Amino acid sequence: MQFTVRMPNEYGEKIAMLADKMGLKKSDIARLALKQFVEENLDRDQSTPFQKVKHLLGSAESGIKDLGQRHRYHLIKKIKKASI
Repeated sequence: MQFTVRMPNEYGEKIAMLADKMGLKKSDIARLALKQFVEENLDRDQSTPFQKVKHLLGSAESGIKDLGQRHRYHLIKKIKKASI
């Protein structure tokens, strides 16, 4: 499939410099950029909020066993300690 894109001259110049530097054609760079954009955005559309953050869950350890139940107590204690 052929695809025509209009862009500012500065982008064209930068793409030409990258193509020369990397030994690629300008169309190769356009294909790589479009492929990355499409793959990132298709994945983003299909993932749920949980899937977006699941790698972060359980990755931090506070060392405080009752932090979930007594979070207010620990927060106030931390604030008082910081203001001393």
